[in-house]
Amino acid sequence: MNLSIFFEPLPEALFGGDDNPKSVGGYIAPFLHSFPDWRSAEVVLIGLPEYRGTAGASEISFQGPNLIRKELYQLMKGTGPWLVMDLGNLLPGIHLEDTYLRLKEVVEMLVDEGKFPILLGGSHDLTYGQFLGYEHLNKTVSLAIVDSQLDMQENKDAAPDQSHLHRLLLHEPNYLFSFSQLGYQAYLTPTTTLAALEKLHFELFRIGQVRQQLKEMEPVIRQADLLSFDVSAIKHQDAPGQQHANPFGLTGEEACQICWYAGQSDQLSSFGLYGYRPEFDHRALTATTLATMVWYTIEGFYQRLRNLDFQSNNFLRFSVGFHDNPNKMIFYKNRQTDKWWMQVDDLSGQRPPMVVPCSYQDYLTAVDGEVPNRWILTQARI
Repeated sequence: MNLSIFFEPLPEALFGGDDNPKSVGGYIAPFLHSFPDWRSAEVVLIGLPEYRGTAGASEISFQGPNLIRKELYQLMKGTGPWLVMDLGNLLPGIHLEDTYLRLKEVVEMLVDEGKFPILLGGSHDLTYGQFLGYEHLNKTVSLAIVDSQLDMQENKDAAPDQSHLHRLLLHEPNYLFSFSQLGYQAYLTPTTTLAALEKLHFELFRIGQVRQQLKEMEPVIRQADLLSFDVSAIKHQDAPGQQHANPFGLTGEEACQICWYAGQSDQLSSFGLYGYRPEFDHRALTATTLATMVWYTIEGFYQRLRNLDFQSNNFLRFSVGFHDNPNKMIFYKNRQTDKWWMQVDDLSGQRPPMVVPCSYQDYLTAVDGEVPNRWILTQARI
């Protein structure tokens, strides 16, 4: 498939060249005249100027992805090789559903080729198109979302960006293994929705939990195959360019830390950044925040281990026994990064053991004689 037919080039006046060869713009190959050879890249940027899934879309500026790029290109390049290409903006389909399917095809091809797409949206319902890009893999995948609320409205009149999660969870065939939401605000979320998701053994973390235990979010992110980040999860002071102003949420620094975790995750294969509304963005503060988040994601990408052989000398193996159970719980710790994994055996014996990301605190919980909650949730999903 020729990917170039799906994209429009970037305006040369904004991205035609960069005076500083040490900046990000001096390293990224953008789509200006000829479509870049994306197969020689490792990270691929894609703009999604699609807002038909949100209320009041007719009043929206569609320059969001370009404004994020403008700020990103001015930042200084990090320590990695930064083999990054910018494919330009995805051409919207005739209908919104066509855009979902178009995004599906693009994500599918890039993931198959081992590339890491970073999607600059666009309304949050485009997460659905990102998710569809994994349908062909014939395996289950894990999804993590960072958002101030759960987009699960069942009202038929609700905008897609307020109901897309409900559609995603009910998608057939069902290939979703686990779902985690970080940063939801309880006063914006119906308790019935929380109860329904908890019955499905999904992990939900309030904004207070995320901020107080940010390091504990790292294994949650590390387990995800795809990550969707809505700008509404960031407080208005750090990111005013959002539809609903909210004085509470993540700080810009905390959002960048989550993106750093995402970039480092060997399992994560696509990252979507959604919900940016330029018409509310005074002095491009949100564009700067989001550009910095993208910077940390790319820089984290070049810190990946790329070798998760738990039997190698790179990992320490710990066995934790329980006084009332002859079985032992197995943990692995990477010597270089100090990151932890936990082995979860299928109690029915029908499937091979799974090794899932965990934290040092999970190991300490097991040492104290208690079964970690992450082990229980994983066992329930097997």
